[in-house]
Amino acid sequence: MSKPKLSRRTFLATLGAGGAAAVAVVAARQSAQAPAAGETAKDRSQAGYQLTEHVRTYYRTTRV
Repeated sequence: MSKPKLSRRTFLATLGAGGAAAVAVVAARQSAQAPAAGETAKDRSQAGYQLTEHVRTYYRTTRV
């Protein structure tokens, strides 16, 4: 039995196919986490940064 020789070309092709598969997995996970159809932009913005009174107080205390 002869052992198949692993050439540089075969190695790089395998590496490229593995990278493409990894990108496909990441893309599939991100699309699965997409917002629901009934969710509006206003609903999504509620989870982000909000300038509240305690944040304003912090900003006042950091002035030089």
